[in-house]
Amino acid sequence: MSLDSDIIVDRRRIRRKLTFWRVVAALVAIVAIAGVALVAAPGTRGTFTSAGAIARVKIDGLIRSDSERVEALERLENSRAAAVIVHINSPGGTTAGSEQLYDSLVRLKAKKPLVVVVEGLAASGGYIGAIASDHIIAQQSSLVGSIGVLFQYPNVAELLKTIGVKVEEVKSSPLKAAPNGFEPTSPEARAALDALVKDSFAWFKGLVKERRGMDDTQLEKVADGRVFTGRQAVDLKLIDQLGDEKTAVTWLVEQKGVKKGLPVRDYKLQPRLGDLSFLRAAAAMTLEALGLSSIAHQIEQSGVARAVDRLGLDGMLALWQPAASN
Repeated sequence: MSLDSDIIVDRRRIRRKLTFWRVVAALVAIVAIAGVALVAAPGTRGTFTSAGAIARVKIDGLIRSDSERVEALERLENSRAAAVIVHINSPGGTTAGSEQLYDSLVRLKAKKPLVVVVEGLAASGGYIGAIASDHIIAQQSSLVGSIGVLFQYPNVAELLKTIGVKVEEVKSSPLKAAPNGFEPTSPEARAALDALVKDSFAWFKGLVKERRGMDDTQLEKVADGRVFTGRQAVDLKLIDQLGDEKTAVTWLVEQKGVKKGLPVRDYKLQPRLGDLSFLRAAAAMTLEALGLSSIAHQIEQSGVARAVDRLGLDGMLALWQPAASN
């Protein structure tokens, strides 16, 4: 029996050592992948050292307040880039984040010739970012517009009533933390939200009117929350020209005096490892190969969690949602 016990103890000791070295090997592999990614990905540090080149900036997905994006655009202001082409493909996001992006692009435009290219979608907050430029180019089938704001919140009052749950609260005034979603929205709370939405909508329309040189009649045609194709948007003064990046380069050469033949190079706004989409997958594969499948599964699931988090936009929204009211 003592011999069997010794064998079991030895096996457990070997298993612990094996697990330890597997973890060490996995960490080394992940660090190596990260190092290679940072070195291999051009512009991942948010710098632009190429003299005589045009910087390509991409604004994709939901727009939120982002200090890293602001800092990166500020660095681009003082870079050696000859001009900037901003590619936008976004349904919008929060009004605060969209305003922050707009302000950053306006400051950048004061330092560098700048043009916006709408790749597929520049709606709501995405369009707020686009009108920072003096010239907007879009493809014929691109979608632009959705001028408007909304305030959305889930209301589970009926559900709570069905299951017999009541949320108690003590607050300093009737409109504190209203609406809260746990009770029917009062007329006063609805009126307060309506005032917020109308005020933000007026700001949005004023911005479009000023930046796009529209009169009240022209503005009313486009400010009902709809999106328009690039072909429609030209006549409605939402954009200036149909085309793509080559069209943008030609405009920079002809209208801004940018030297002909300059290359267009990517400028990364967010130099975080999370932006390197292959890194998470590579780390998971490495852990799987080392027999640490449970850890690999957690890494893969974290990507899902981040995707869900992206939908949790708080506050006033300038967002185009085809499946819901705008």
